[in-house]
Amino acid sequence: MRKFRFGIDIDGTVTCPTSLLPHINAQFGCNLELEDITEYDLTKAFPIDKDTFYEWYKVAESHIYDTSPAQAFAQEILTQWSTRYELYYISARGNNVHEGTSNWFTREAIPFDHIELIGSHHKIETAKKFGVHAFFEDKHDNAVDIHEELDIPVILFDTPYNRKPIPEGVIRVYDWNEANQQIKQLFAIENALTK
Repeated sequence: MRKFRFGIDIDGTVTCPTSLLPHINAQFGCNLELEDITEYDLTKAFPIDKDTFYEWYKVAESHIYDTSPAQAFAQEILTQWSTRYELYYISARGNNVHEGTSNWFTREAIPFDHIELIGSHHKIETAKKFGVHAFFEDKHDNAVDIHEELDIPVILFDTPYNRKPIPEGVIRVYDWNEANQQIKQLFAIENALTK
């Protein structure tokens, strides 16, 4: 029986944080690279009106999500975890892309127990509702808030837009292999019992 449940963000965590950039570059004639994105608000990295950007994004989002590559090692690690932990994906995506999101997970062979698309970056209530024991995130303030409110470890996937200081209990990692090492340490007793 799997005793622990993980809450996992999708975009920039399971998918590559660069997923949006080819689409933005093509649409707006930019040449952005990930290192140019130093704030979570992408519109600060290039001269575009926010309303224009979000109007385009609403039309393009299904295609963007459908073509987003998974981060390196995500499929392998999440597949390993699926026999030990419950995998609950909690995303700011809207419910309008639920079917496409589920299809992407199936196509990429990334296991899931549940996908919750809340249409907001405010994930604390959802994480609390599902009783997750750890969370995986790329948005700095989400990571800090979830850790502080729920007193659970939060794995923060490093990107140029989340490099502010973090408290103890928020653990910065650079890839899914590092996330796996952290989980092995954090859940060492449970892992020992399942061997």
